[in-house]
Amino acid sequence: MASLQLHLLPLSTGPCLPSSRFRRSLVRSSTERQALFNRIAPVYDNLNDLLSLGQHRIWKRMAVSWSGAKKGDSVLDLCCGSGDLAFLLSEKVGSSGKVIGLDFSKEQLSVASSRQKLMSKAFYTNIEWVEGDAIDLPFSDGHFDAITMGYGLRNVVDKHKAMQEMYRVSKAGSRVSILDFNKSTNPVIAFTQELMIDNVVVPVASGFGLAEDYKYLKSSIREFLTGKEMEELALDVGFSNARYYEIGGSLMGNLVATR
Repeated sequence: MASLQLHLLPLSTGPCLPSSRFRRSLVRSSTERQALFNRIAPVYDNLNDLLSLGQHRIWKRMAVSWSGAKKGDSVLDLCCGSGDLAFLLSEKVGSSGKVIGLDFSKEQLSVASSRQKLMSKAFYTNIEWVEGDAIDLPFSDGHFDAITMGYGLRNVVDKHKAMQEMYRVSKAGSRVSILDFNKSTNPVIAFTQELMIDNVVVPVASGFGLAEDYKYLKSSIREFLTGKEMEELALDVGFSNARYYEIGGSLMGNLVATR
């Protein structure tokens, strides 16, 4: 069984709008969560590798592949964190393409920028890091050929608005690929997730002094959307097609939506 990773990637800092079937109550305020993500930035990558036994790299490659990004494309990685998906996208689009990594955490972006400078591959210079809000993207309509989001939608204050923004800034025919924990309707899978969080994730995080921060993971998964609800959300904002894939032994999931 695959191990779990935290991936507390950034969320919107915008206000919580009136509830709908696609929004859930907050377990932390935006300010608190932003501070949390800034605080874990220095150990973020090490913990992800440790907690997932490195498997998160496989899942991220799958997400990027599903995005359909290709040479010369202009692409966006939302809630980019320390930049894993952005670097994979950079390899896909090449030196003739452009990658924007957007995040609301300055510390995470600083880590991503530092990693970029240490990389030896020339085309990684095609990445630009932008501090911004997932529900108010600073880009024009129909700007991107592909969009990815890894472990971010679960933490966005207004998921419906975030999906609307992804729809708005994507080109006709392009794809959005969203990777996150799978909120399974299977009680065995749900129980396994909680068991591993309590007995693997939190104890390991304790070694980094982050036990209380990582306890947030369980509630964020409980309040997330199921695969069917993810598909409905994408279709609701205008995407022509949406399909949700369970991966990682059904512990993870990836939504692929076509504009």
